[in-house]
Amino acid sequence: MSDAVFQHVSVMPKETVEGLLSTTAGVYVDCTLGGAGHALRIASRLSPAGWLIGIDQDAAAVAAAQARLRDVPCRVSIVHDNFKNLEEILGELGATAVDGVLFDLGVSSYQIDTAERGFSYMHDAPLDMRMDERQKLTAYEIVNTYSEEELGRIFHEYGEERWGKRIAAFIAEMRKETPVRTTAELVDIVCRAMPKAVRRAAAGHPAKRVFQAIRIEANDELSILDASIRTAVRHLRPGGRVAVLTFHSLEDRIVKNSLRDMARGCVCPPGLPVCVCGHRPEIRLLGKAGKPGADELRGNPRAKSAKLRLAEKISGAE
Repeated sequence: MSDAVFQHVSVMPKETVEGLLSTTAGVYVDCTLGGAGHALRIASRLSPAGWLIGIDQDAAAVAAAQARLRDVPCRVSIVHDNFKNLEEILGELGATAVDGVLFDLGVSSYQIDTAERGFSYMHDAPLDMRMDERQKLTAYEIVNTYSEEELGRIFHEYGEERWGKRIAAFIAEMRKETPVRTTAELVDIVCRAMPKAVRRAAAGHPAKRVFQAIRIEANDELSILDASIRTAVRHLRPGGRVAVLTFHSLEDRIVKNSLRDMARGCVCPPGLPVCVCGHRPEIRLLGKAGKPGADELRGNPRAKSAKLRLAEKISGAE
């Protein structure tokens, strides 16, 4: 796997790295290594005493990152795994206390643009959508084996698609004759399920929300977020930071609620004269969610929906 194969433009790189780093001799974890865009910027600013730990479930990302991080000044450890296993990964590496953790969520440009991975509604390819090609569940299994009701739920919950039930019904009817095998076949079904007026008025591609929903289901993207962020915060040293980049409202809502909950103090019912819960905030939020500037959006339109949330571990928090 050559370094040139994995191309991905990092979103808000300056804001992310500057918001995350607090010491050049620290331990930093990039939970979504990708092509090492953010990781390379972090590692380049660390001293030989620093340590970068990179995690990714995509073998192509791991190979590209290994090449790009070869000559950085700090120690580097790259792990081919899912960040849902962060607790075990840090334990095996002996990195029980870290200075910063980064989550850059969503699908990478490389995964979208590599037609055979089946992530894109713009290219005809077998239905796949696995970020980790070692896993068994693919988009093909979801589309062809899930019940009509389950497909409708996924399209509604993960894609926020108002025509989800109708699209699910069309899929269920079509697969009675032959399985839905390719992205182009799925796009055709989605477009036929939608009224023409809705397709014409749609902002973006009509199949965008359905593809998002199937990708989220295939990779279990949302259910692991809250626990993984809490694990990251638990392993931060006082003053250490967590940075999270989100790209759609569903994942951003989970991240926002998780960070806000950990930043809360007393959780006693209103009206009690004194606090009896003993709950103390673990983190403090560092401003509002950041968004890409106009200059960045001109060079990378895919960054339009991105939000950056930052938080810092409070001294004495357990």
